[in-house]
Formats: sequence, C-alpha cells, structure tokens
Amino acid sequence: MGCGACAGLHPGHIEMVETVDHAWRPRCITKDSRQGQVAEQSVRICPGSQTHYRPEEDCEAVDTTLFDEWGPVLEVWEGHAGDDELRYRGSSGGLVNALALYCIEKGGMRGALHVKARKDIPFLNESSISCDRSALLEGSGSRYAPASPCDRLHEVEEGQNPVVLIGKPCDIAAAHNAARERPGLNDKLGLTIGIFCAGVPSIAASFDLMRHLDSEDPSSVQELRYRGQGWPGNMTVVASKEGGETHRASVSYETGWGEILQKKRQWRCHVCVDHTGELADLSVGDPWYRDVSPEDPGKSLLVVRTRRGQRILREAIQAGYVVVERRSTSILPASQQNLLRTRGSLWGRLATLRLMGMPYPRYTGLKLFGVWKKRLSLREKAQSFYGTALRVFRKRLFISESWKHFNAHIHSSRRAS
Repeated sequence: MGCGACAGLHPGHIEMVETVDHAWRPRCITKDSRQGQVAEQSVRICPGSQTHYRPEEDCEAVDTTLFDEWGPVLEVWEGHAGDDELRYRGSSGGLVNALALYCIEKGGMRGALHVKARKDIPFLNESSISCDRSALLEGSGSRYAPASPCDRLHEVEEGQNPVVLIGKPCDIAAAHNAARERPGLNDKLGLTIGIFCAGVPSIAASFDLMRHLDSEDPSSVQELRYRGQGWPGNMTVVASKEGGETHRASVSYETGWGEILQKKRQWRCHVCVDHTGELADLSVGDPWYRDVSPEDPGKSLLVVRTRRGQRILREAIQAGYVVVERRSTSILPASQQNLLRTRGSLWGRLATLRLMGMPYPRYTGLKLFGVWKKRLSLREKAQSFYGTALRVFRKRLFISESWKHFNAHIHSSRRAS
C-alpha cells in the first residue's frame, strides 16, 4: 500500500522505492541475520495484509446504527479552522491543520507527522514532522499521489514527546498495527487524524494531470496543487517555459479526480475496507451532503471516534483553534454515498479473490457480509464478483511475481500468528 510503516520501524533494513507502475513500495536492503525477522514483522504490521478492527463491544458510546458501515462514531461535527489562512489553504476548511496546531501550541505535542510536496520535485511527496504553524501551512492541501508518512515512525518512537499523526486510513491502520508490535510507539502517538480517502492514484496519474494542463515536461513543474485555496479548490500546475515565462493552468476538482486521477488508483485500494479512518481518534472529510457555492471558503466534516479525540476536540474548540457545529450522525452517510457503496462491495470482492486463489487482505472485527447483503442491489452484488475477476485478469495479477511473494509472506505470517 506504500504507507512506509515497515521502513519506519526498520530504518537501515527497509527503504521505500518507486516501482515501474509509479507507486511506492518497500525494499529490503539488509543482508544480515535479522532479514527474516524484519520481513516477518513487516508483514504483520502491513495494512495491505491484515488489520484488526475494534469490535463494537469494545467501543464506548458509539452510534450502533452506523457501526457496521462506518466504524465507531461518537459524534459528528462540521466546521473549519479558526485561523483564516489555515482555512483558505486547507482542502476543506483547514480543520486538520488547525487541530494539529492546537496540539503543538497548547497540547504538549512536539509536532505533526504528515506528508507534503517535495520542494525539488513538486509532483512527489515526502513525509515531514512539522513543529510550527509555518511548516503546517507549507504542507497544507491534499496530496493525491503515493505517500509514505509512516516511514518516519522510528523518529516518533524515539522522540521525547508525542506527535500528531495525520494520514490516510491505511496509514492510520499501519500505525495501529505497528503499535501492537511496539507498545512504546503507542505512547508517542498523541492524536491520530484520518483523512477520508477514495483511493491513491499512482504517480503516472499525476503525469496525466500535468499533460492535461499542457505541462508535458515534468522537470519544468514548479508546483502541483490538488486541493485548497478555496473549497474544494482547483487542481493547478505551475511550470516554467522557455524564455523564463511561467505557465499556470487549472482544472476543476471534479474533472481532475473524476476524469483523470481516479482511473489509475492502485489495486489494493479496490479491496480496501476502510475509507474513513475508523481506527483514528478523529476522522475528517468533505461534507458533500450539500452543494458547494463558488465563493464557499470550505468546511470539514469531523467524526469523533475515541474519547481521546473527543477530549482534544473540546479543548481546541474552547481555545478557538477550530469553529465547529454539532451535526446529526446521519450527515455522515449522506455526505459519502460512494464510500458506502464501496464498503458494501467488499465482501463480494474478497470472496472472489479467495475463490481465485489470489492474495487478499484479512480484516477482523468487521461484519462485511451483512453490509453486502443489505446495501447492494442484485446487480451490484453480482458486479462485486465479476468486476473483481475482470480486474484480476486485466491487471494480470495472477502472473505477478510480486503477488506470489506477497502471498507467501501472508500465509507464513498467518501460520505464525
């Protein structure tokens, strides 16, 4: 999945590298006697292999009507950053950075681990631990390209004070898995914020976006922005031209995502069960239940999932870092209908992979069959089977050497556990 957790827990033994299909994947670089131990632990923490979710009975005061489809939901809020610049630069109201800033300035945390654009290659991402407002602003806005924020988990584990972890649901799941293996890490994760995600486009998808905006030469790109500067914000490329001129071109978020980027999402995203950060303390996404006006500065939908998240949110509200209003929990499914349908398809997709002898992720603590049965029409149920089988053949997954090695690691890890 490219989260980087294995590299983050084993620096000097595993590194993240770009693959031929323009994604980030781990590569084992150690040749010593620890190689087998490193590989086995890496598979155990890999969210692409397995993730253990909290059963409903382990979650206090959750909305039981939402649990099977959305995970633990204590409260739902809608709002934005109290800081106008954070709000403008953020993807949807700047709420994520505002919460992180509160934790740094008032909550005793030393920084926020998140991703931002690389200065030297703006269409690539890098992980960063930001320790002040200016650094958070530099990394504001969504990054619809491969990112490995967990590759710096060793710095979190070794630090004196806890940090905020901001990431996609799979990044949060990776940190959750890692904390099960390394209990000391859990104490250093002061708050986890999951960002709603519909899948990770490859770097090749960013190339397609740049070409669509008349920037054929990636080396000329000075800035690639996917979101922000308004809600939802345009996708914008700034590139240098001959004679010292600057070329700037934009496309709407709807066109950039719907017609370009989402076509090249990585395979693992098609069998992902969690698109809303169910293992996070707080989850943040777009409130698509309403229309967006051209002048809307943006708001975020905020889902409180744990008591710790609830406490920190209350403190941030009182301190004026965030401006939010309580919403009915029914706002969540109304805002993310596409993610609800995706959740419904999962049981059929995973069953197809099992029947075909393909590797598949293992999720525990979830009731996927009931959602598949309840939410999908007969046609959609059938599509969850034959659509998955078609993808396997179209992507030639059944002959992929990487899949064979991955499958072997999964089965050996499961036997060990």
